[in-house]
Amino acid sequence: MKFKTLSVHAGHRPQDHMGAVMPPIYQTSTFAFRGVNQPGPFDYSRSGNPTRKALEDCLAALEGGSAGFAFATGMAAEATVLMLFPAGSTVIVHNDLYGGTYRLFESVFSTKGIRARYVDLRDARCLEAALAEGAAAVWIETPTNPLMNLVDLRAVAEAARKHGALTICDNTFLSPYFQRPLEFGIDIVTHSTTKYINGHSDVVGGAAIVGDPALAERIGFLQNAMGTCAGPQDCFLVLRGIKTLALRMEEHHRNALALAQWLSRHPKIAQVLHPGLPSHPQHALAQSQMSGYGGTFSFRVHGGQDAVFRLLSAVRVFTLAESLGGVESLIEHPATMTHASVPADVRETMGITPDLIRVSTGLEDIEDLIADLDAALAAA
Repeated sequence: MKFKTLSVHAGHRPQDHMGAVMPPIYQTSTFAFRGVNQPGPFDYSRSGNPTRKALEDCLAALEGGSAGFAFATGMAAEATVLMLFPAGSTVIVHNDLYGGTYRLFESVFSTKGIRARYVDLRDARCLEAALAEGAAAVWIETPTNPLMNLVDLRAVAEAARKHGALTICDNTFLSPYFQRPLEFGIDIVTHSTTKYINGHSDVVGGAAIVGDPALAERIGFLQNAMGTCAGPQDCFLVLRGIKTLALRMEEHHRNALALAQWLSRHPKIAQVLHPGLPSHPQHALAQSQMSGYGGTFSFRVHGGQDAVFRLLSAVRVFTLAESLGGVESLIEHPATMTHASVPADVRETMGITPDLIRVSTGLEDIEDLIADLDAALAAA
């Protein structure tokens, strides 16, 4: 089945649930055994729940994987995946990444003996040198948050495989509608389902999807042993959001590209970081591995942080808030918001400077979004 059909039907058969067209919420902690030593398909909701299974099967279908796993948050998904690796392991990490992931590596897993080695994964020679020194995995964001840099998925997957390293790709920014990393040889795909997959800013969740059944068995064991799974109510909400994923992503894509094109012509804008613009240094790579550009991008404002703060105080349609991927447009300042936990010198090295703004373009009328930023830029 095609993507739009899968997003509506994958993971659920009404005949298995009393004819319910929408997957029911199995709000129960435990399930009765059929008899002594005869458990049914579910026994305890940490180990498995029918609502969660519907979501997990749907996610696997959308990413083209053999198995999916739903977690309480995106960070719970990341933490569970990292528990695949024993103490003493090195994970090569793209040196431009989400602040929460940086915090997880540096403040949590570094104390458990799992070391992150930060490398510019756009440079094949740097990656090869890091792999030659030994690594358990390569951790990828593409596009990166918030600088919208891209990583060549096929090239990194091939290089890692030669050295026996797993590859993990955070696909939150694009969703499986615009990018399917497993098709390029990536081993594990992760998501914050809070964002585009759910799409309505009313639930937090995470996911991991794999192609290899043996790897799926290992992650399934960790999900159960660690208890990081998502609850049935949250799974229901994410499933509901998925049904309109394709339609929403198309509109996010159109609005964001139109807004980026308008900003690129504005005299108060120093730079627009959007892979759909020909000015993006990796525009050709974007066209080769992405079928669309999503709804989130960043830009730099002339005048530095003072101008940025005036702009952020003047918006009326955009909401000043963290997160992304909802139907409403959000705007944020990475240096003081999503990446505040990253040390200032590291932020500077990454390129997350005080003049940088990130926007998540929602589903409002594009003329209203442009007018809002135009007025805010005038105030800046």
